[in-house]
Amino acid sequence: MVKITVGIEGMACGMCEAHINDAVRNAFQVKKVTSSHTKQQTFIIAEKDIPEQELKSVVAKAGYDVISVSSEPYDKKGLFSVFRG
Repeated sequence: MVKITVGIEGMACGMCEAHINDAVRNAFQVKKVTSSHTKQQTFIIAEKDIPEQELKSVVAKAGYDVISVSSEPYDKKGLFSVFRG
């Protein structure tokens, strides 16, 4: 799995966050997506990486500007992760 952090300009409120989250969910298969207008970031958890240009295009169509994209491997930290080898 991968965690993608997207810097987004233009979010001003909770409705902006919901608009971005819905746009990402509708365009890509994601496990989780959350946005913060105060941090100007969206966090995406997905099975596989999302091409940066496609992500920028979806965010632009929603009316916002992508200022940065970074991704890193994501290990789910659950209650039973301690017992995994």
